[in-house]
Amino acid sequence: MVKITLNTSIAALKGIGYRYREALEKKGIEKVKDLLFYFPFRYDDFSQIKLIGELQAGGKVTVEAKIGRVEKKITFRRRMKLTEALVSDKTGSMKIIWFNQPFIAQSLRKGEIYRFSGKVDFNSGFLALHNPSFEKMAGPSVNTAGLLPVYHEDYLLTSRWLRRQIHPLLPLTKKIPETLPELLLKNYGLLPLPKAAREIHFPASPKIKDAARRRLAFEELFLIQLYLGIRKLKWKKHLAYSVIPDINLTKKFASCLPFKLTLAQRRSAWEILQDLGKSYPMNRLLEGDVGSGKTLVAAIAALNVAKRGLQAVILAPTEILAFQHFKTLKQELQDFLPLGSVGVFTRSQRRTGGKKLSKNEFLLKVKSNQVKIICATHAVLQEEVKFPELALVVIDEQHRFGVSQRSHLQRKLSRLGKNVPHLLSMSATPIPRTLALAIYSDLELSILNELPKGRRKIITRIVAPANRKLMYQFIRQEIKKGRQAFVICPLIEDKLNVNGEKALFGEASFAPGGELFQPRSSPTKQQEIRAVKKEQKVLSEKIFPDLKVALLHGRMKGKEKERIMLDFKDKKFHILVATSVVEVGVDIQNATVMLVEGAERFGLAQLHQFRGRVGRGEHQSYCFLALSEGGINANRRLKALQKCEDGFRLAEQDLKIRGPGEFFGERQSGLPDLTMANLNDSEIIKTARAAAALILAKSPDLSEYPVLKTRLELFKKGFHGE
Repeated sequence: MVKITLNTSIAALKGIGYRYREALEKKGIEKVKDLLFYFPFRYDDFSQIKLIGELQAGGKVTVEAKIGRVEKKITFRRRMKLTEALVSDKTGSMKIIWFNQPFIAQSLRKGEIYRFSGKVDFNSGFLALHNPSFEKMAGPSVNTAGLLPVYHEDYLLTSRWLRRQIHPLLPLTKKIPETLPELLLKNYGLLPLPKAAREIHFPASPKIKDAARRRLAFEELFLIQLYLGIRKLKWKKHLAYSVIPDINLTKKFASCLPFKLTLAQRRSAWEILQDLGKSYPMNRLLEGDVGSGKTLVAAIAALNVAKRGLQAVILAPTEILAFQHFKTLKQELQDFLPLGSVGVFTRSQRRTGGKKLSKNEFLLKVKSNQVKIICATHAVLQEEVKFPELALVVIDEQHRFGVSQRSHLQRKLSRLGKNVPHLLSMSATPIPRTLALAIYSDLELSILNELPKGRRKIITRIVAPANRKLMYQFIRQEIKKGRQAFVICPLIEDKLNVNGEKALFGEASFAPGGELFQPRSSPTKQQEIRAVKKEQKVLSEKIFPDLKVALLHGRMKGKEKERIMLDFKDKKFHILVATSVVEVGVDIQNATVMLVEGAERFGLAQLHQFRGRVGRGEHQSYCFLALSEGGINANRRLKALQKCEDGFRLAEQDLKIRGPGEFFGERQSGLPDLTMANLNDSEIIKTARAAAALILAKSPDLSEYPVLKTRLELFKKGFHGE
């Protein structure tokens, strides 16, 4: 007989044949220790053991009773197979019924006592248990009488089956080595890992279950904080240009603006300028709601850098946004820097001042330090661009790049020259504080939580399919006033799926009940293009045949996208139909209507971003959230957007609904797959941060904690792209 250890292959376990082994391996379970670390995500509480005479409808209970008789039946109308057992204890008798499970009759023995765990319901006017789990009284409680673990299941691996496999292996948890230092276990009152791994599966009580979950969640969050803390320490070891801020210049720049800076802008600008003056590189996140003025704060930093004879790069995720930054900065800084000091570099655009340049001409100007501020996409880092005096890099919409992309960028920046540039990341997606604490702890944080005075509230309305005509009439009235409109399409494909239903593709979809489900298949760019082309055709030919309706999607060439956006800005089109490419970087002050089709398929944070594309001019603006036929029940979720203008509050709700992975887009958060940690739990995140700081203060390179160092190396592999 094979001796079972933590490293034994699951194939050696009793009851695991080829099909089960294959299903387990798909979940990454290859050894016994993997199975023990496949944790439940919730529990069914059948710990209440009741006598039959005490039962009430609706309760989840365990009954210990003797089998009287067992019968197999078929219902008259629906021809459903039933297995009925009559059981009794000292207080009375009751029926237990299993639907479509005739094999159960062979498992029950008349006269023997069993435990039955399930929900009490009515059957023909009498109380009964429907489809309960059951076990002999003489055996262990695996599927009855306690807090029963519920695991993520599939077509083959059920929680009942997993419990039967895991329960006999629990004694092996004593062999699991501890991964956290004794210092942390004592300081924070944590269970040892062997005990936590045992109790998380079959806890003796709710209290011990919570203690086990806390221990395991703490470790996940602690390792994230440790990883980011080490990265922060490494970053601070680099040498940066010390850019002493020119206060008089900054005040003069602010006084020349046609509006007053908000207090949040002034505070954030000062924090950034203070960082620029340090000899090690800044690593700061500037977080602000749509329209809060992040670009202006970045302009203040870039101006101070350029005035010292150094260079700054502003990185954008799209060519449209890079070109818009170029035009904005060129205009705002024209009275403070020589002509040609601001340039743009993308795959299709190379300009300084008002001149178009060849690639080589532009690179020579950068190399000779004539171009001080370069607005660019990531193409500027992929090309052989030589920066003689690069002192600042600004990443706009940084959440689109993710943790691992930022890490890669930092490594690339550290190799560009003798000094590492200061790094300022900006995000227009307000990030919930708990999430910022968890995954951005290597960054300092500046928050723009004020909007410029005078911005009108955008009127938001949810539009049911029956009210489409009224909505279209309203849009026509706005266009008659000289205004313009956006129409955003979700990623939808109307082909039939394997179940014969229409398959709806999208970044995130919501079932009629409002619950998130994953799309059955990933949308392709071609599906996205077909969707917007179809919408543009319907609007231009049937709804608004007398108006000019343009089309924009991410597959268009940079020059074509730029031409469409410029034409839209110049009012050559009335309506722009687009994919989520307009979520960032579009500033059309004359646009007053944002129509989002299939709004229930987008997250609240993303819808808030769309809404922020209008309301930038002097006119009253509107956002219409149009529901598809199957999405009308999503009203309750979308009403939060209708009532709330605060992007930070919406982000908190969005995180609760969708979780961090979907919040940032699939696998963009860079987080490893977390099994136990709840990123809404600010208390445990703060505890994990404090613990990481404590360990790094004692041993910055973890040389005093070799076991922890090895554990961290394994954990780091879970960071996407590492």
